[in-house]
Amino acid sequence: METNAVILSAPGQLRLDTVGIVPPAADDIVVAIQHSGISTGTEKLFWSGQMPPFPGMGYPLIPGYEAAGEVVEAGADSGYRVGEHVFVPGASCYEGAHGLFGAAAQTIVTKAARVTRIDRGLGAAGALLALAATARHAMAGPGKMVPDLIVGHGVLGRLLARLTIAAGAPAPTVWEVDPQRMDGAAGYQVTTPEADPRRDYTSIYDASGQGDLLNDLIGRIAKGGEIVLAGFYTAPLQFAFPPAFMKEARFRISAEWTADDMTATRALVESCDLELADLITHQQPAATAQEAYQTAFTDPACLRMILNWGPA
Repeated sequence: METNAVILSAPGQLRLDTVGIVPPAADDIVVAIQHSGISTGTEKLFWSGQMPPFPGMGYPLIPGYEAAGEVVEAGADSGYRVGEHVFVPGASCYEGAHGLFGAAAQTIVTKAARVTRIDRGLGAAGALLALAATARHAMAGPGKMVPDLIVGHGVLGRLLARLTIAAGAPAPTVWEVDPQRMDGAAGYQVTTPEADPRRDYTSIYDASGQGDLLNDLIGRIAKGGEIVLAGFYTAPLQFAFPPAFMKEARFRISAEWTADDMTATRALVESCDLELADLITHQQPAATAQEAYQTAFTDPACLRMILNWGPA
């Protein structure tokens, strides 16, 4: 079996090419991918060569951890039927290429237990479920507080704000410094750090990935306040201890979503309590992958780029 796939052969070297895929087992499904998203976080780090050593990484690499498509073959033990629509968080089914992520391909073989059934009507927005579930994971669960300040109005920051409002909590303030990303707020305010006088935030969520903001954020929390690191940070994090000591600051790191997060997020999307479609600002055919990735990684107006692989 073979498939067309996006291949990162080295930092900055990306192409669409054919790669072999392993035959499906009884508990596998074969998915014809219709839409895959391009992450401007971890995928950009691989593309630029800035990703720190990470288990399973290496080149050549099939990028992507968010895709949606149709089941075209279902193993006897998979529990799925041909024609069902699913979200796929990547795959490691490739021959001669690393599949640490592996969602940017036209055909994917994956264990059925890894995918999530979704409504076909979600279309391209179905590919964004993983990031939405990641935002939900940062907020939901015992001992976690919803944000009253979110740093960054990219896709993750917008999802955090929308989930906060969907939870019935007070609308958060969102910081953004790029004029092209100031708009798009619904039910919350976007401002710049300079225009915000508050110094008593209880829970600040950093969705910017900029570790050098820590000292500034410590100065903005109330005593006993929390800073949640929701981005991905390539450089060692450091901060001045005395201000953090006086504030009795708490720090929390949020990682990837769990199955419970995905279930809850899908329910919010299907009930129309969480909108995803308007987060997609750009779409291109997979045949123009090189151009699409360049745009996704360099154009600040691009919130989320979707590659369209065509109908099943």
